[in-house]
Amino acid sequence: MKIIMYGTGNAEREYVKEWMEQTGNEVKMVTEQLNAQTIDLAQGFAGISIQQTKPLGDPALYQKLATMGIKQLATRTAGFDMIDLAACRDNGLVVTNVAVYSPRAIAEMGLTHAMYLLRHIGEYTSRMEQGDFRWNPELISNEIYNQTVGIIGLGNIGGATAQIYKALGARVLAYDPNKNVEDAPFVEYTDLDTIIKTADIISLHTPLLPSTQNMLAAPQFAAMKKNAIIINMARGGLINTADLIEALENKEIAGAGLDTLADETGFFNQKVAVDSLPSDYQQLQAMPNVLITPHVAFFTQTSIRNMVEISLNDVVRVVNGQHSRNEVRI
Repeated sequence: MKIIMYGTGNAEREYVKEWMEQTGNEVKMVTEQLNAQTIDLAQGFAGISIQQTKPLGDPALYQKLATMGIKQLATRTAGFDMIDLAACRDNGLVVTNVAVYSPRAIAEMGLTHAMYLLRHIGEYTSRMEQGDFRWNPELISNEIYNQTVGIIGLGNIGGATAQIYKALGARVLAYDPNKNVEDAPFVEYTDLDTIIKTADIISLHTPLLPSTQNMLAAPQFAAMKKNAIIINMARGGLINTADLIEALENKEIAGAGLDTLADETGFFNQKVAVDSLPSDYQQLQAMPNVLITPHVAFFTQTSIRNMVEISLNDVVRVVNGQHSRNEVRI
């Protein structure tokens, strides 16, 4: 079977080659993302695997895929908000994602951000750059076992996050419309308002949907504890960025750890001129109580291997008329 793999990163290539050797299938790896200008690259291929955050919003693109004989669209990511599911349904395209590539990878990065902020490393670094090495009472830290952690979204990644914090001795609250009995030993289920008002660390792990867009905005920030730290390893659009900046400037909350931003598609995983970066990114990056990483929480050897293998295996299954447990409901 011939498969085209859009948005191929250098870190993926060795795993793709291994998969081809093991399965006997052929994969053409291209660095370009799927869009109206690159869709013709898929001509003559049986299946498609993509990795991108830029939206595929043009209905004509899905129509053309169908006329080319494409039956599916496999994204090598957990999120699939860049895909127009209605257009896929209308054109008979099965969508698969990689919901579980390594929940620990995301969870560990979230913890890394939280510990960085909890121990005021950014503020200490900023002061030391000015020659100030004093032990300022304003920057006295707390320890993780004294913290109440609120997990919003208790899927695979949220569950792994909860387990790590619980193992470190923290009290872990969780909000999710669907309760998973496997997580019961690690969390106390509660409502969203309780998490907003009582958690010291709030960690987001929900998909980006119309119902979750800007779920943290000015009213939520105003209700949080002054020492609250926001951790977003999921999707930038879950947070109203302008309101977050205002809350940080007004010291309504203590800090934010962000692996994803609402307007990241124009610069993440790219090298760009610093002065061309969005003003909200520049404002956040300048704050010592904010930590930004370029959407790399997933970027571990385990994750990359799993993302490649699971996605390509799903392409083969769907093209061959088989069912994949990773199919997205559309």
